[in-house]
Amino acid sequence: MPADFAFGPDLRQALAERCRAFPRIVHPTPGLKLAAVAITLVEADDGSGQAAFLLTRRAPSLRAHAGQWALPGGRCDPGETLEVAALRELEEELGLRLPPADILGVLDDYPTRSGYAIAPVVAWLDDPGEIRPNADEVASVHRIRLDELMDPGAVSFETIPETPRPVIRLRIGDQHLHAPTAAVVYQLRELAAGRITRVSELDQPVFAWR
Repeated sequence: MPADFAFGPDLRQALAERCRAFPRIVHPTPGLKLAAVAITLVEADDGSGQAAFLLTRRAPSLRAHAGQWALPGGRCDPGETLEVAALRELEEELGLRLPPADILGVLDDYPTRSGYAIAPVVAWLDDPGEIRPNADEVASVHRIRLDELMDPGAVSFETIPETPRPVIRLRIGDQHLHAPTAAVVYQLRELAAGRITRVSELDQPVFAWR
């Protein structure tokens, strides 16, 4: 794995190999609805040449989780695979049409408090120049560098009285991500660092339980 996460074919190959070897855990809990999110790897937009992933801020007009940080994604339609659902949502939210060949793999399901089993689909995008956010769903799009997630101070685990499970928080600049987004991004971070780390027992803050 390239040490500095430079965006290019070497990183793509290394991540694809790790995704193929990843022992994915499925959570077939009765009653959970299947959903998929796209963790889309692109080149950072700061001139560094580093790899980043696309993170959105949800539109303030949405009925659920308005204004929150999120990965493009949503509930799987009947008959859809996780990969198809993630690519469909990526196109609907950001106007990006990726072929199945650009999917590197699928990480663990993350069961949410709101009744979903979310599967993170890792994808590679060579040219993000065609991003066209759907204003009805997306307020803004951001590229978050992988190497910045490797800072030990970027990850914290909190204890709250409402749950015995640790609550994960990821620092993104002067903002913070919470689970479920933080949990699945954290698993990608660990995979990129050469570690297999399970995240299903990492909890969400109370405001995200709905």
